[in-house]
Amino acid sequence: MRWTLPNILTIIRLLAAPGVAIMFLYFSRPFADWLALCLFVGAAITDWFDGHLARSWKQETKLGAMLDPIADKAMVLIALMVIVGYSSMSPWLVLPATVIAFREVFVSGLREFLGDTAGTLKVTALAKWKTTVQMIAIAVLFAQGVFEHYFGMSVIGMDATLIDAILAGREEDILGLWWKYEGMVWTGYLGLGLLWIAAGLTLITGWDYLQKSLPYLKETR
Repeated sequence: MRWTLPNILTIIRLLAAPGVAIMFLYFSRPFADWLALCLFVGAAITDWFDGHLARSWKQETKLGAMLDPIADKAMVLIALMVIVGYSSMSPWLVLPATVIAFREVFVSGLREFLGDTAGTLKVTALAKWKTTVQMIAIAVLFAQGVFEHYFGMSVIGMDATLIDAILAGREEDILGLWWKYEGMVWTGYLGLGLLWIAAGLTLITGWDYLQKSLPYLKETR
């Protein structure tokens, strides 16, 4: 194994994936949300740097080629698990998350089955866009969790009538409820919209990989 900088960045990203979930085990919210968001964004940035550096410095290795897609999938799946686990289990969130998780497991299974011929399932440009949109969507949804928690803490002890009056501007907004609420709503909409786009790209790329693998799945007589 060659311990190049790109490989080290990939390993850091791989270790950061479970770290996102661990943040919620040992830290209270919203501190855990902030740590998970920063850890996820930092790890996502290394996804671009390690590949770029490996190509620029001609340091592409078998270790990096193996770990890079594993790190990407681990980041996405663990982060989605955390987000769904701390959500209200809305079908608008659970459905695209399920599609993404199913596709990642399915394509990984195809690659494992094809073995030496898995080169036919090379990562396409559209698949790279899919991963990028997934990571942006997840980062936005983590941010939505931050706004949601701050808003929830600010309205403790208030009744619905008072909250509505403050948000409507009829009462003084001493605690900044309006910007916390707006941040919660709009990051929620944006994150869900991007996640659905990612799910659509996930289905397209998954179908493309299946089509490419069909010739190798035929029974020989």
